[in-house]
Amino acid sequence: MREDLNVLVKAQYPLVYLVTFEEERAEQAIASIAQGQRPQRRMYTWTMTHGISEYGQARGATQHNSTVSPEAAIEWVVRQREPGIYVFKDLHPFKDSPAVTRCLRDAIATFKDTQKTIVLMSPVQEVPIELEKEVVVLDFLMPDMAELNQVLSSHLDSGRGARITTEGREKLLKAALGLTRDEAEKVYRKAKVMTGRLTEEEVDIVLSEKKQLIRRNGILEFMDVDETINSVGGLEELKHWLEQRSGAFTERAREYGLPQPKGMLILGVPGCGKSLIAKTTSRLWGLPLLRLDLGRVYDGSTVGRSEANLRSALRTAESISPAILFIDEIDKAFAGSSGSADSDGGTSSRIFGTFLTWMQEKTSPVFVMATANRVERLPSEFLRKGRFDEIFFVDLPNSEERKEIFQIHLQKRRREIERFDLDQLTKVCEGFSGAEIEQGLISAMYEAFAQGREFTQLDIIAAIRATLPLSKTMNEQVTALRDWARQRARPAAASIAEYQRMEF
Repeated sequence: MREDLNVLVKAQYPLVYLVTFEEERAEQAIASIAQGQRPQRRMYTWTMTHGISEYGQARGATQHNSTVSPEAAIEWVVRQREPGIYVFKDLHPFKDSPAVTRCLRDAIATFKDTQKTIVLMSPVQEVPIELEKEVVVLDFLMPDMAELNQVLSSHLDSGRGARITTEGREKLLKAALGLTRDEAEKVYRKAKVMTGRLTEEEVDIVLSEKKQLIRRNGILEFMDVDETINSVGGLEELKHWLEQRSGAFTERAREYGLPQPKGMLILGVPGCGKSLIAKTTSRLWGLPLLRLDLGRVYDGSTVGRSEANLRSALRTAESISPAILFIDEIDKAFAGSSGSADSDGGTSSRIFGTFLTWMQEKTSPVFVMATANRVERLPSEFLRKGRFDEIFFVDLPNSEERKEIFQIHLQKRRREIERFDLDQLTKVCEGFSGAEIEQGLISAMYEAFAQGREFTQLDIIAAIRATLPLSKTMNEQVTALRDWARQRARPAAASIAEYQRMEF
């Protein structure tokens, strides 16, 4: 961003809109740019509380109290003859004021060959339509590893006898990625107050601040995952694909020449482990898992608010990257995007287009994991090659997978499972999904618990036979999904994948 802003100032662009929450850090960057110009440019800041004052000088001596109103401040800027950079903070509440907009347009017209630039600094991007052709919008990026290292070093140097390994320093820095400089300083101080030191063992304290960042966003959810990928029965082909890419976001992978993975779409029958495999990938790869709730994105209060919500959520995910962005049942979120002009004024179509563009052009290491049950509801452009690295199909578990699922769920609840005949249970639950198998087991346990005894093999069989699986109640839908996926998706089960390779 600094390089872009420096070029714009040198090129005498009259109006720049800088989107940031970090006023102090952004001011320091702009001041360094102003000092590096030839000739040097003086820098002034404006707020609606104090008017215009010169940056770096005592406020009382350089404050212009007559410039509290934005119109007066802009007119004062126009009257200045020397080169300068004028930073207006939080001017966005006045974007609907015709007088302010007109003053800005008049100022821009007089700035030609004057080496004067107005920088509008705000945490929200709200540009009046009259200025869209005149303004350049820049995002002030979050601190990188080098800047965070300076913050960490200052806290380590101030500690008595503070010692930390290179690996520990890297863990603390990566944990703080996505935080502002001020947030990083506060959380490092918090770690020292709570434990009296700052070592790699305090990474969890730093991550807690990152969770607060996600919670404040309101659209993303930071998910804690306790289970590992071994908690998923079957799906060996899909597991192998994920394990191959467990180091895909490391510097070693970049040095090898590998591109960063974009994402994957998991289609399949409901209850067969799509969401669970997405969640456990977070533990396998050692990356934070962010759930994007597209239902919270939609906001009909003002035009364009929904699109702004989505862009804000995606920027937050990028600031915390590398991370996994999890979107569950994406078919329901984008099902009506093609005809949304008649139902919601085209909001769904615009959100869908924004998301597709971001997926296509993103360079940040954000891996998108999306699940879907009804593939016919997804727009065709969403499924084309290049959007995702791979599209997997999760079918109903076969006999070996059902046996493994039973073994996993029984071992979760009882240490000794030798008294159960897994082969018999596997045959009884043919056509059941993994979720239906688990619920059958839980139902058997409730039955035995109510009678004050230990549950048995017969309890499980009775509970399973009392259940009508989804494969029978929704047989047509499951059959149609299988027919679609046979030629268009990669099977998640190893046995089916091997059969297809032999057939080929």
